[in-house]
Amino acid sequence: MKEIDLSEIKSPADIRNMNLEQLTALAAEMRSALLKKLSAHGGHVGPNLGMVEAVIALHYVFDTPQDKLVFDVSHQTYPHKMLTGRMAAFTNPEHYDDVTGYTNPRESEYDLYSLGHTSSAVALAAGIAKGRDLKGGRENVVTVIGDGSLSGGVAFEGLDYGATLDSNFIVIVNDNQMSIAENHGGIYENLALLRNTNGEAETNLFRSMGYDYRYLNYGNDLRSLIEMFRSVKNINHPIVVHINTMKGLGLPVAEADKETFHFSAPFDLKTGALFNESDSADSPEDYSEHFAKHMLCRMKENPDVVTITAGTPGVMGFDKTRREEAGRRFVDVGIAEQGGVDVAAGLTKAGLRPVVGFVSSFLQRAYDQFSQDIALNKQPATFVVFYGTMFGMNDETHLGFFDIALLSNIPNLLFLAPTCVEEFDAMLDWSIKQTTLPVVIRIPGTTATSNPEIKVLDDYSNAEYEVVRQGEDVALIGAGLMFNTMKSAADLLAKRGISATLINPRNLSTLDTKTLDTLKNYKTVITAEDGIIDGGFGQKVASYLGEAPVKVINLGLPKEFPNRYNYAELQKKCGLTPEQIAEMV
Repeated sequence: MKEIDLSEIKSPADIRNMNLEQLTALAAEMRSALLKKLSAHGGHVGPNLGMVEAVIALHYVFDTPQDKLVFDVSHQTYPHKMLTGRMAAFTNPEHYDDVTGYTNPRESEYDLYSLGHTSSAVALAAGIAKGRDLKGGRENVVTVIGDGSLSGGVAFEGLDYGATLDSNFIVIVNDNQMSIAENHGGIYENLALLRNTNGEAETNLFRSMGYDYRYLNYGNDLRSLIEMFRSVKNINHPIVVHINTMKGLGLPVAEADKETFHFSAPFDLKTGALFNESDSADSPEDYSEHFAKHMLCRMKENPDVVTITAGTPGVMGFDKTRREEAGRRFVDVGIAEQGGVDVAAGLTKAGLRPVVGFVSSFLQRAYDQFSQDIALNKQPATFVVFYGTMFGMNDETHLGFFDIALLSNIPNLLFLAPTCVEEFDAMLDWSIKQTTLPVVIRIPGTTATSNPEIKVLDDYSNAEYEVVRQGEDVALIGAGLMFNTMKSAADLLAKRGISATLINPRNLSTLDTKTLDTLKNYKTVITAEDGIIDGGFGQKVASYLGEAPVKVINLGLPKEFPNRYNYAELQKKCGLTPEQIAEMV
């Protein structure tokens, strides 16, 4: 079989005159390039390896970009990027960072949206199709959903509306039998039934919603994919094409361990072992590991404690072994944060003690449930926020530092910001025991940093701040992760003969006015938080002290969507290093 020169592929037009043999060679070359990049650079491994053939067939059959193609969970679009003018980003190490890991309209006209979260593509595509119909257009509208995203509520809303379109609307369900971890939810039972009956089962979710339906049992076969897509091109009604694909295809370790290789840091292609992974017993524990161990202990001590995830158990340190150890009291609602919040509210009503772990970037999907079902009803569930920091994920679709402004202003919701592992444990244990308030606890960074000198409390329901160090010249208030930054700044100031009061606020949702009143005669008060300034903790302090002669400076992040930023550069840009804070004073 003649090899294909990937550098010659500039757009989908370059593959549309190929024969099946050439397309098969193309798939092999693309998969090889993906493996080389992913092993050296890291990224979403399994989702993309499983989509190579489907993406080739889509661009081969449909006239993109005139025909519209909307991908859900766009971490499965590396092959799409390779075919749409961005091949060098996958074949040339010097250009590996030229593109993001998700669709992005600034990169290509073939990308319609910046999408990093799940479940929204069907509704987006339905809107495009409706707009086409109103304008009298005739192009195909195709959306690709899968890799666990069907469990999200907006996916059902999109399917529900899309079924009413009396026109061309093509939904490709990429069924690889996985989410990030294993699938959870009744819809996946139906997908399994359809797979096991070659799509002929009488019970069919998509037909029941009003869709035409077709099934392809081997969704990695180019000939079958091309035939299937040709058969639905220019169709005049809504249809679901259900394709059965293999996540991680072409990499044996990824095929065998789909959860680990959903996303991976650089790894050895033969063994799957991560490069530069430290096995040292002295390596600091991260909060994921710490949280999982802590929760397993609490679950053993108290049969009422339940741990909940929305499709991201690994973020919480709950690997397969720990999930099995927790048994029925580890609940995975699938990629459905809204549902996760309400399941927690229901568990509290039933007398149990739920602890929910969310990636900060994803919790915003459940704002209404936090506000109405949890806070308004004062349901005493606990929510632990992971990666709510500028030092977490840095793609514009996965920013985690909006959580303080988002949640700390909801009435009845207590937002706690621990500064170290000891304070985190104390807050978590108290939140599980108390039965009067919903509590959000923000993980302070990624490494479980210890500070035995921190003062922990038996009760965190009041708003009392901790004055860690008393000074006279300036007051430094550091929230959560930023407390240690402020402490370092105070140490620098002490060397210059400047006496600083150092405060750990602990609670970011309620002001400790008694402590703040003692600061009114200071020249300057500086607040620092690892979140956006607008609507954040510091602005609450500034508002309260507004009529006093003291000058209040709020440090934090700008209200922007920075994309793949450099952590150190953003920290300096925002004036959040100890040296900058000391110099400011």
